[in-house]
Amino acid sequence: MLIRNVRIENAESASDIRVEKGIIREISAHLEALEGEEIIEGQGGLVLPPFVDCHVHLDTCLSLDATGPNLSGTLFEGIRVWSEYRKKLDKEEVKERALRTLGMYRKKGVQYIRSHVDISNDLTALEALLELKEQVRDEVEIQLVAFPQDGVMTSEKVRGNLEEAVRMGADVVGGIPHFELTREHGEKSIQYIMEIAQKYDRLVDLHCDEIDDEQSRFLEVLAAKAYETGMGSRVSASHTTAMHSYNNAYCNKLFRVLSMSGINIIANPLVNVNLQGRFDTYPKRRGITRVKELSENGINVSMGHDDIYDPFYPLGNGDMTQVLLMGLHLCHMMGYQELNDSYRIITYNGAKTLNFEEEQYGLAVGKPANFNLFKGRSFFEVLREREGIQYSVRKGKIIHRKE
Repeated sequence: MLIRNVRIENAESASDIRVEKGIIREISAHLEALEGEEIIEGQGGLVLPPFVDCHVHLDTCLSLDATGPNLSGTLFEGIRVWSEYRKKLDKEEVKERALRTLGMYRKKGVQYIRSHVDISNDLTALEALLELKEQVRDEVEIQLVAFPQDGVMTSEKVRGNLEEAVRMGADVVGGIPHFELTREHGEKSIQYIMEIAQKYDRLVDLHCDEIDDEQSRFLEVLAAKAYETGMGSRVSASHTTAMHSYNNAYCNKLFRVLSMSGINIIANPLVNVNLQGRFDTYPKRRGITRVKELSENGINVSMGHDDIYDPFYPLGNGDMTQVLLMGLHLCHMMGYQELNDSYRIITYNGAKTLNFEEEQYGLAVGKPANFNLFKGRSFFEVLREREGIQYSVRKGKIIHRKE
């Protein structure tokens, strides 16, 4: 395959890309086509690595018709509605909804996904997604997080399910310390989760401080544990929306701890701008972590869609540029260079969050031929014109072509 006349990651000049046996073999100006070689005319368009969704719940996606609505719009009602529905989960039904969701992602150029899977009640959803993960591995790479939605300290059953989920093949150990019964329980949950992750050599990703309470400060506990254990970049904190309400003096201290620890922060702009601020009158808080300030302090920040048409979020179509745009607006990151460079948040930053080896991801000779081709000549144009992806290529094969 030869991709002609494309701009790689906002480059000023165009290049050609040759792909052989699923690998990028050459990148140069004006490559000659080989006999019988498939040719894609890039017409000066932009080529980027595939998008990475660092946080979604494939087990809940597209379930809203079945669960019924979240009338208050709060996170707590969303959890209650889902908790009732999960009692009657069917493995094939979970796979069917997740497969439809992955079809949406494929059209939007997402080839890497980290999905949290609720294991509090039973392991039905995890079993379904472990099977689906293998079924679709040629088109999308999925990491599964064993996620105790009810909190790991609530019962021995949940702790048993969590460890069994890891033994079954979950890639990441999850948790939700701010939803535990007390602050002490939240701290204990972090300690327990880190021990499980070390025991089974797994990554860690916690729903952390997803609340408007400025007193919710489990992020510092998690960062300290990541630092003390040396797990560093293998640990992620999702949401961290309480940071929106922290005072600046405390944030200044927190950023130092986060930087020392090396952990990743995952923002979920679409869902949190919907769920947060629900108890405010006016002014209403924006409900997103401090993406700009974290990035300026050298802390890796990526993003996730979180939910798609379920009790937590009634919209969504798998479009990571929509997620990114919401985050850029909310965080006042609208300078030209910020916009043009922001693709890194949903590409390279996401790959770092998922703990990929450097040789697995990116656009360079010798790396897997995984990329998206856009009509725009820069990412700024892609965000502004919103024309979508022309081609998505995975392992040297076209998995989506815009009609």
